[in-house]
Amino acid sequence: MSESGKLTPGSSFAQLIDHTLLRPEATWADISRHCNEAITHGFYAVCVNSFWIPNCHELLAGKNVKICATVGFPLGASSTSVKSFEAAWCRDIGADEIDMVINIGAIKSRQTKAVEEDILHVVAASTPAKVKVILETSLLTDLEKKLACEIAKGAGAAFVKTSTGFLGTGASEEDVKLMRSVVGHELGVKASGGIHDLKTLQRMVSAGASRIGTSSGVAIVTGKRVTKGEY
Repeated sequence: MSESGKLTPGSSFAQLIDHTLLRPEATWADISRHCNEAITHGFYAVCVNSFWIPNCHELLAGKNVKICATVGFPLGASSTSVKSFEAAWCRDIGADEIDMVINIGAIKSRQTKAVEEDILHVVAASTPAKVKVILETSLLTDLEKKLACEIAKGAGAAFVKTSTGFLGTGASEEDVKLMRSVVGHELGVKASGGIHDLKTLQRMVSAGASRIGTSSGVAIVTGKRVTKGEY
Protein backbone atom coordinates (compact mmCIF):
# COMPACT_ATOMS: atom_id res chain seq x y z
CA MET A 1 0.00 0.00 0.00
CA SER A 2 1.22 3.50 -0.79
CA GLU A 3 1.37 6.21 1.91
CA SER A 4 -1.56 7.91 0.11
CA GLY A 5 -3.86 5.05 1.07
CA LYS A 6 -4.14 3.27 -2.29
CA LEU A 7 -3.65 -0.48 -2.42
CA THR A 8 -0.77 -1.59 -4.63
CA PRO A 9 0.01 -5.05 -6.06
CA GLY A 10 1.74 -7.34 -3.58
CA SER A 11 0.89 -5.22 -0.54
CA SER A 12 0.20 -7.12 2.70
CA PHE A 13 -1.56 -6.24 5.91
CA ALA A 14 1.65 -6.78 7.89
CA GLN A 15 3.30 -3.95 5.97
CA LEU A 16 0.57 -1.57 7.10
CA ILE A 17 1.34 -2.12 10.77
CA ASP A 18 3.36 0.00 13.17
CA HIS A 19 3.92 -2.68 15.84
CA THR A 20 3.34 -0.61 18.95
CA LEU A 21 4.55 -0.98 22.53
CA LEU A 22 4.13 2.19 24.58
CA ARG A 23 3.20 0.88 28.01
CA PRO A 24 5.24 2.74 30.65
CA GLU A 25 6.08 -0.50 32.47
CA ALA A 26 7.49 -2.21 29.35
CA THR A 27 10.96 -3.62 30.03
CA TRP A 28 13.84 -4.14 27.62
CA ALA A 29 12.87 -7.81 27.49
CA ASP A 30 9.42 -6.72 26.30
CA ILE A 31 10.84 -4.25 23.78
CA SER A 32 13.37 -6.69 22.34
CA ARG A 33 10.69 -9.37 21.98
CA HIS A 34 8.52 -6.77 20.24
CA CYS A 35 11.29 -5.94 17.77
CA ASN A 36 11.84 -9.62 17.02
CA GLU A 37 8.12 -10.03 16.37
CA ALA A 38 8.31 -7.19 13.85
CA ILE A 39 11.18 -8.95 12.06
CA THR A 40 9.40 -12.32 12.09
CA HIS A 41 6.06 -11.05 10.81
CA GLY A 42 7.31 -8.35 8.44
CA PHE A 43 5.69 -5.36 10.12
CA TYR A 44 6.45 -1.96 8.66
CA ALA A 45 7.80 -0.45 11.87
CA VAL A 46 8.04 -0.69 15.62
CA CYS A 47 6.64 2.25 17.56
CA VAL A 48 8.14 2.81 21.02
CA ASN A 49 8.78 5.53 23.55
CA SER A 50 11.86 7.60 22.80
CA PHE A 51 13.97 6.11 25.61
CA TRP A 52 14.14 2.79 23.74
CA ILE A 53 15.18 4.13 20.32
CA PRO A 54 18.96 3.49 20.74
CA ASN A 55 18.31 -0.12 21.80
CA CYS A 56 15.89 -0.72 18.94
CA HIS A 57 18.29 0.85 16.46
CA GLU A 58 21.00 -1.57 17.51
CA LEU A 59 18.73 -4.61 17.48
CA LEU A 60 17.10 -3.78 14.13
CA ALA A 61 20.28 -2.78 12.28
CA GLY A 62 20.23 -4.33 8.82
CA LYS A 63 16.61 -5.45 9.19
CA ASN A 64 13.73 -4.27 7.03
CA VAL A 65 11.85 -2.72 9.95
CA LYS A 66 11.53 1.04 10.49
CA ILE A 67 11.70 2.67 13.92
CA CYS A 68 9.02 5.11 15.02
CA ALA A 69 9.47 7.31 18.11
CA THR A 70 6.78 9.13 20.06
CA VAL A 71 7.29 12.80 20.92
CA GLY A 72 5.34 14.89 23.42
CA PHE A 73 3.58 11.67 24.30
CA PRO A 74 0.84 11.15 25.37
CA LEU A 75 -0.49 14.59 26.37
CA GLY A 76 0.96 16.87 23.68
CA ALA A 77 1.26 19.70 26.20
CA SER A 78 5.07 19.99 26.26
CA SER A 79 6.61 23.20 24.96
CA THR A 80 7.58 23.36 21.31
CA SER A 81 11.27 23.58 22.22
CA VAL A 82 11.03 20.38 24.28
CA LYS A 83 9.20 18.53 21.50
CA SER A 84 11.72 19.74 18.92
CA PHE A 85 14.68 18.67 21.04
CA GLU A 86 13.16 15.23 21.62
CA ALA A 87 12.40 14.83 17.91
CA ALA A 88 15.95 15.77 16.85
CA TRP A 89 17.44 13.46 19.47
CA CYS A 90 15.29 10.56 18.28
CA ARG A 91 16.23 11.20 14.66
CA ASP A 92 19.92 11.35 15.51
CA ILE A 93 19.88 8.04 17.37
CA GLY A 94 17.99 6.07 14.75
CA ALA A 95 14.29 6.96 14.47
CA ASP A 96 12.90 6.88 10.93
CA GLU A 97 9.55 8.41 11.87
CA ILE A 98 8.27 10.69 14.62
CA ASP A 99 4.75 10.45 16.04
CA MET A 100 4.12 13.77 17.79
CA VAL A 101 1.04 14.65 19.80
CA ILE A 102 -0.63 17.87 18.75
CA ASN A 103 -1.18 20.54 21.42
CA ILE A 104 -4.75 19.51 22.17
CA GLY A 105 -5.59 22.43 24.44
CA ALA A 106 -4.24 24.91 21.90
CA ILE A 107 -6.31 23.51 19.04
CA LYS A 108 -9.42 23.58 21.23
CA SER A 109 -8.60 27.19 22.16
CA ARG A 110 -8.28 28.06 18.45
CA GLN A 111 -4.65 29.08 18.99
CA THR A 112 -3.95 27.99 15.44
CA LYS A 113 -0.66 29.86 15.10
CA ALA A 114 0.77 28.12 18.16
CA VAL A 115 -0.36 24.73 16.83
CA GLU A 116 1.16 25.46 13.43
CA GLU A 117 4.47 26.60 14.92
CA ASP A 118 4.56 23.51 17.13
CA ILE A 119 4.28 21.19 14.12
CA LEU A 120 6.54 23.28 11.89
CA HIS A 121 9.37 23.16 14.42
CA VAL A 122 9.04 19.43 15.03
CA VAL A 123 8.99 18.75 11.28
CA ALA A 124 12.14 20.84 10.84
CA ALA A 125 13.86 19.14 13.79
CA SER A 126 12.89 15.67 12.53
CA THR A 127 13.99 15.96 8.90
CA PRO A 128 14.56 13.61 7.10
CA ALA A 129 12.42 11.50 9.44
CA LYS A 130 8.71 11.68 8.62
CA VAL A 131 6.33 13.24 11.13
CA LYS A 132 2.90 11.91 12.03
CA VAL A 133 0.66 14.32 13.95
CA ILE A 134 -1.55 12.63 16.55
CA LEU A 135 -4.86 14.50 16.89
CA GLU A 136 -6.44 12.56 19.77
CA THR A 137 -9.73 12.59 17.88
CA SER A 138 -11.91 11.49 20.80
CA LEU A 139 -11.17 14.81 22.52
CA LEU A 140 -11.94 16.99 19.48
CA THR A 141 -15.09 18.09 17.69
CA ASP A 142 -15.36 17.39 13.97
CA LEU A 143 -14.58 21.04 13.28
CA GLU A 144 -11.45 20.82 15.46
CA LYS A 145 -10.38 17.60 13.70
CA LYS A 146 -10.70 19.27 10.31
CA LEU A 147 -8.77 22.31 11.52
CA ALA A 148 -6.02 20.14 13.00
CA CYS A 149 -5.69 18.19 9.73
CA GLU A 150 -5.47 21.40 7.71
CA ILE A 151 -2.78 22.81 10.00
CA ALA A 152 -0.77 19.57 9.98
CA LYS A 153 -0.92 19.42 6.19
CA GLY A 154 0.17 23.03 5.82
CA ALA A 155 3.01 22.56 8.34
CA GLY A 156 4.64 19.75 6.39
CA ALA A 157 3.54 16.65 8.29
CA ALA A 158 3.64 13.36 6.39
CA PHE A 159 0.68 11.82 8.24
CA VAL A 160 -2.22 12.63 10.50
CA LYS A 161 -2.98 10.02 13.15
CA THR A 162 -6.13 9.41 15.14
CA SER A 163 -5.08 8.62 18.68
CA THR A 164 -2.44 7.87 21.27
CA GLY A 165 -4.43 4.92 22.61
CA PHE A 166 -4.06 6.36 26.11
CA LEU A 167 -6.73 9.07 26.21
CA GLY A 168 -10.41 8.65 25.44
CA THR A 169 -11.38 6.14 22.77
CA GLY A 170 -9.23 4.98 19.87
CA ALA A 171 -9.72 5.06 16.12
CA SER A 172 -13.12 5.11 14.42
CA GLU A 173 -14.02 4.65 10.77
CA GLU A 174 -15.84 7.98 10.81
CA ASP A 175 -12.76 9.85 11.99
CA VAL A 176 -10.52 8.12 9.45
CA LYS A 177 -12.93 9.07 6.65
CA LEU A 178 -13.08 12.66 7.87
CA MET A 179 -9.30 12.94 8.11
CA ARG A 180 -8.80 11.43 4.65
CA SER A 181 -11.35 13.85 3.20
CA VAL A 182 -9.33 16.80 4.53
CA VAL A 183 -5.78 15.70 3.68
CA GLY A 184 -6.64 14.01 0.37
CA HIS A 185 -4.00 11.63 -0.97
CA GLU A 186 -1.08 13.95 -0.23
CA LEU A 187 -0.70 12.73 3.36
CA GLY A 188 -0.96 9.37 5.05
CA VAL A 189 -3.65 8.65 7.61
CA LYS A 190 -2.73 6.41 10.55
CA ALA A 191 -5.50 4.73 12.51
CA SER A 192 -4.49 3.73 16.02
CA GLY A 193 -6.10 2.66 19.26
CA GLY A 194 -8.48 -0.26 19.65
CA ILE A 195 -7.53 -2.17 16.49
CA HIS A 196 -7.26 -5.77 17.65
CA ASP A 197 -8.37 -7.94 14.71
CA LEU A 198 -8.15 -8.21 10.95
CA LYS A 199 -11.75 -7.18 10.33
CA THR A 200 -11.25 -3.91 12.19
CA LEU A 201 -7.99 -3.29 10.34
CA GLN A 202 -9.73 -3.88 7.01
CA ARG A 203 -12.52 -1.46 7.93
CA MET A 204 -9.96 1.22 8.78
CA VAL A 205 -8.17 0.67 5.47
CA SER A 206 -11.47 0.87 3.58
CA ALA A 207 -12.20 4.14 5.39
CA GLY A 208 -8.90 5.60 4.18
CA ALA A 209 -6.15 4.53 6.60
CA SER A 210 -2.74 3.93 5.04
CA ARG A 211 -1.03 2.86 8.27
CA ILE A 212 -2.27 1.03 11.36
CA GLY A 213 -0.90 1.51 14.88
CA THR A 214 -1.54 -1.50 17.10
CA SER A 215 0.08 -3.70 19.73
CA SER A 216 -2.07 -6.56 18.42
CA GLY A 217 -0.15 -7.02 15.18
CA VAL A 218 0.82 -10.62 15.90
CA ALA A 219 -2.78 -11.52 16.75
CA ILE A 220 -3.99 -9.80 13.58
CA VAL A 221 -1.66 -11.63 11.21
CA THR A 222 -1.88 -15.01 12.96
CA GLY A 223 -5.55 -15.00 13.98
CA LYS A 224 -4.73 -15.55 17.65
CA ARG A 225 -6.81 -13.99 20.41
CA VAL A 226 -5.61 -10.63 21.66
CA THR A 227 -4.89 -9.90 25.32
CA LYS A 228 -7.47 -7.56 26.82
CA GLY A 229 -6.18 -4.06 27.38
CA GLU A 230 -3.70 -3.95 24.51
CA TYR A 231 -3.27 -0.75 22.50
